[in-house]
Amino acid sequence: MRSQEPRSSASCAACKLLKRRCTPNCIFAPYFRSDEPKKFAKVHKVFGASNVSKILIEVPEEQREETVNSLAYEAEARLRDPVYGCIGAIALLQRKMIELQHDLALARARLARYAATTSSAIISSDRVSMGPFGEFQVPAASCGGFIDSFSLNSYEVNQDAHMYDFSQIPYV
Repeated sequence: MRSQEPRSSASCAACKLLKRRCTPNCIFAPYFRSDEPKKFAKVHKVFGASNVSKILIEVPEEQREETVNSLAYEAEARLRDPVYGCIGAIALLQRKMIELQHDLALARARLARYAATTSSAIISSDRVSMGPFGEFQVPAASCGGFIDSFSLNSYEVNQDAHMYDFSQIPYV
C-alpha cells in the first residue's frame, strides 16, 4: 500500500501548508505529496484539514487513495462553481447528452426517409417543393434523390421537434 512506502524527509503538502512538522504517522503524507501543494490547498480551502483527517481516519485504508481523489475533484469543482460544484458539471453533461440523443434521433429519421425515397422513387419532375419555403430547380443529376430527403419530409420532422424542447431543463 501507499502508506507503507518510505518517504523522504520532506514534509507533505498538508504539513507545509499548515506550517507544522510532518510526523512519520502523518495521515496526509501518503496522499498529499510535497510536490503537489495545490492539491491539498484546494481540498483544505473547501473542506478544512480537520474534516479531511476525520474522513481519512473513518475510511478503510485501501479506499483512502480514491477518497482523496474524490475530495480533490469535488474541491476543484466547488472552487470553480461554488453553488453547484460537481453536480453542476454532471447536470451540464446530462443536458448535452440529451441534446445529442435528440440530434441523433433526427439524423436517423432523415436517413431512414432518405433511404426510403431513394429506393422507392426517383425525382420525376425538375422542381421540388420545399413546403413553406417554396420550390427550387433541381439539376439534371439530382443526386439520386438526396435532395428529396431534405424536402417536405425533413420539414415535418422539424415540426415534431418542438416536443423535444430542452430549454426547460435547468442550466447549470
